[in-house]
Amino acid sequence: MKIRILKHELNESIQHVSKAISSRTTIPILTGIKLEVNFQGMTLTASDTDISIQAFIPAEDHDKQIVQIERPGSVVLPAKFFVEIIKKLPSQEIEMEVKDGFQTLIRSGSTDIQMVGLDPEEFPVLPSIEEDQIIMIPGDLLKNMIKQTAFSISTNETSPILTGILWNLSDNHFKFVATDRHRLASRTAVLADADDIRFSNIVISGKTLNELSKIIPDQNTMIEIVVADNQVLFKIDRILFYTRILDGTYPDTSKIIPTTYKTELVLDTKKLADSIDRAYLLSREEKTNIVRLQTMEDGTIEISSSSSELGKVTEQLEVAKFEGDPLRISFNSKYMLDVLKVVESQQLHIGFTGAMSPIIIKPLDDSQSLYLILPYRTTN
Repeated sequence: MKIRILKHELNESIQHVSKAISSRTTIPILTGIKLEVNFQGMTLTASDTDISIQAFIPAEDHDKQIVQIERPGSVVLPAKFFVEIIKKLPSQEIEMEVKDGFQTLIRSGSTDIQMVGLDPEEFPVLPSIEEDQIIMIPGDLLKNMIKQTAFSISTNETSPILTGILWNLSDNHFKFVATDRHRLASRTAVLADADDIRFSNIVISGKTLNELSKIIPDQNTMIEIVVADNQVLFKIDRILFYTRILDGTYPDTSKIIPTTYKTELVLDTKKLADSIDRAYLLSREEKTNIVRLQTMEDGTIEISSSSSELGKVTEQLEVAKFEGDPLRISFNSKYMLDVLKVVESQQLHIGFTGAMSPIIIKPLDDSQSLYLILPYRTTN
């Protein structure tokens, strides 16, 4: 293999595929990035067996020469060094040549680097996927759905299924659900062209979806999603992103979501977030994060928290609407702040069915999102 390639394009593709490199792998070849060159351009591939990412750099794009190919070929280069060194090369053009025994020469300006490459034949083949179930979704919508649910996944590896986000699709309604048993986030989107497609219990690692989110461009690109038996493939421009579906059955969370409430509040999202943020400062010192919310006789609510060493914070908040029974409830302020950070609506509807029942939070102008937080039992 012998090529000349523009540094910016090579570096961008390396940054994308390197998200699939795991430092924990026991398979030496997977610590590398596979480069394959033919006369159409260069393909880079990285994998950690759970996710695989492939990026293609065309030889030409809009009459601009990106890769000059003298001799096609392939090699696997150690990712850790390759990712860092390409970023730091001095010239905007890079020359690469693979010699006998996969010894690779990289030249840029007056810099010469020799790298020990590995045999590309040892690199695992990407999964072959039946392209029967394909959905299209705008990139910014997919990014939003991930952001508005991923914070609720479990970080506890003893229940691997809860480290993922559950996907269901039926009647054009594409739904994400995430829970760690203490809180829950769900977000639904209506897809235009998914009339005949149905699937359920597709669970994808939240960590993986966060990595995917970083690759989705800011401009509104359409993302193609292919759902197969044990893999999901995302096609984003010239990038293919494969991920394994988590094994197991996701718990049925529909039964824990109440449909009627004893107490209902409508509040300003930002004012509530600021108030809880101030109360969180004290509750954090106690290592409990507990904040109390109490309805007052004058129709306001009181937010309070205390620390045995620092003291107490109490403040009153105006309420846009208050219906139902008086209430005093305690909850994890960090969980509440996580919700308030991703809510885009100016006002929130919060429903309570009692001091020890789930708190349900819904953005007022968005019927597609729902958040649930379990309250704390406190002695005072």
